[in-house]
Amino acid sequence: MTLKIIYDVLCIHLGTPPTEVDWQWKDKDGEFTRAGKLTPQDFAAQYLQTDIYDYVSLVHDPRDTSPEGTTFTVEYLGNVVDAPAIRYLNVDIQLMKDIALKMLQDGKPVWMGCDTGKQMHRDLGLWDADLFDYASVYGADFSMNKADRLEYHQTAMTHAMMFTGVDVVDGVPRRWRVENSWDDKVGNKGFFLMNDSWFAEYMFEIAVPREYLPQELQKALELEPIVLPAWDPMGSLASR
Repeated sequence: MTLKIIYDVLCIHLGTPPTEVDWQWKDKDGEFTRAGKLTPQDFAAQYLQTDIYDYVSLVHDPRDTSPEGTTFTVEYLGNVVDAPAIRYLNVDIQLMKDIALKMLQDGKPVWMGCDTGKQMHRDLGLWDADLFDYASVYGADFSMNKADRLEYHQTAMTHAMMFTGVDVVDGVPRRWRVENSWDDKVGNKGFFLMNDSWFAEYMFEIAVPREYLPQELQKALELEPIVLPAWDPMGSLASR
């Protein structure tokens, strides 16, 4: 009954969702195309060629409660009725970087989740772990390691974006290009630059095809997940 009331309220204020839409667009060259009326199922069949069920969620949770190479989920997490439970595979941050790099080298963008607001310059579109020197300004040490920041809810996944490029020197990533969704008036026409030091401290999740995982981690996906409590910060992004 509660869900029906919510649906009715939304329909009254926003209108009843259409069963079909007129799908049309202009490409980057300004050429107009009209595909006609499509239902959501029609659209998915014609345009969504990626097998999303082949993707897995890799996370970096360095707390002792979440050992590397194990899976976990968060109690009550999930925003799709009857969908499979969200399952994370916990990995080392270096492996996460290596897989993200390999996907970009293969021409595949990488969906990711991070703690956007930390050490960020919004207008310039910069993230760097040492962007602001608070310790020198206030004469105090504010440092906490990533595990402690998670434990005390000083960090969490707050935003999802897309890696679209990476700057590599001698085989090592220096900085990552990020496509954000905050308008083209911030950063470089909506694109941000992430220093690799920031990746280590504030990156938490990437979505990757199963084939990019080492064999032992593919097997680890079948493990029974550890269930974290509903208020755990590792569930913050998927609950939004």
